[in-house]
Amino acid sequence: MQKRIRSYFDQFHQTVWVLLIGTVLSRGAAFMTMPFLAIYLSRQDLHPIFIGLTIGMSPLMGTIGGFIGGHLSDRYGRKPIMLIALIGTAFSYLSFALVESPYWFILLNAVLGLCNSFFEPTAQALMGDLTSKEKRMKVYSLRYIAINIGASVGPLIGAFLAMTNAKLTFLITGTIYFLYAIILYIMIKKVTASAVIKNKTTLSQAFNIVKKDRALRFFILGGILIAIGYSQVESNLPQHLTDSVENSVMLYSILLSLNAIVVVLLQLPFSTVMEKYQPMQMMVVGSILTIIGLLSFGFATTWTVAIIGMVLFTFGEILSFPSSSLLIDQLAEDHLRGTYFGASQFRNVGSFGGPILGGFLLSQVGGVMAFVIISIICLGSIAFFSLGNRVNQIKETEDITLDI
Repeated sequence: MQKRIRSYFDQFHQTVWVLLIGTVLSRGAAFMTMPFLAIYLSRQDLHPIFIGLTIGMSPLMGTIGGFIGGHLSDRYGRKPIMLIALIGTAFSYLSFALVESPYWFILLNAVLGLCNSFFEPTAQALMGDLTSKEKRMKVYSLRYIAINIGASVGPLIGAFLAMTNAKLTFLITGTIYFLYAIILYIMIKKVTASAVIKNKTTLSQAFNIVKKDRALRFFILGGILIAIGYSQVESNLPQHLTDSVENSVMLYSILLSLNAIVVVLLQLPFSTVMEKYQPMQMMVVGSILTIIGLLSFGFATTWTVAIIGMVLFTFGEILSFPSSSLLIDQLAEDHLRGTYFGASQFRNVGSFGGPILGGFLLSQVGGVMAFVIISIICLGSIAFFSLGNRVNQIKETEDITLDI
């Protein structure tokens, strides 16, 4: 038994495990805080569109910063970019507890989004650097499980603190990210010194390279549309449930935890099946399930309908998220892995626009029609992912022919 456990841990580089454990702690703290930011702001009597703008600033800055951060990690190394990003994230969360003006929340959420956009693609690229190709689907699945282990506990703690002392959640989250930065610096000081194939490609040259990749373009376009749907869960779903379901704060906390628990239980079993199909194919199926889940949220007037909707929504995530990471890994050359993961952050245009669009629809046509319209918009992602899958298959066929 001991040898089996040791063998399991030895299949991945120790730095990968440091990142996975750090993901559990840091994401748990983040999920304890950010999902309740919309509720916290709504208690300040702010307009739903203003709340949507505040929530949307983080993914907007992620759109801008992801490509730059990924490119810098290719050029200067993964570690310095990750450490700078973690310190900036810690600063942002700690500042949330100190400010009063709603405009400060917009600014700090923008800084938070920029730091996250530097860290996430760089961390994923480093995992790819240190993992053999045949094990990358598993490591990306483990990363998503790690996110959701933290997410399964964070919302429940956050719900309690949101009703008692909301500012304390910001202080706790900021402290955890600061400690994560210190531990990461100590643990990977030596082992990642040669982990990255550094290159001298300029930012404009890197942009031109990824711009010519048609499969990547279709992935980004589809990702933008489906991200509009994903963004509703943290921005407008809690506001909609407040009007349609009793004891909505507790229900919302349970939905977020259910989402995480289902991922933790089913992600690895699903990943075994997912390895048999193209990533884009899995993202098409994932989009269909996500859309059905969003429609269920819109028509939810009871806890049962909302819970069924979250289960379907989660199945969509299980198929889509690791598949998207594997797709980017497959498309990128080794020396451009960070750049490609950064370029994938352009899909955050949907995460920025989604809360604003959803907030506008919520105030104008009500929650039911808002989620119906959002679901119709998300249907477009299926077309783009299907086109991207076709392009990718043609490219793989050409590569095989050239090898022969």
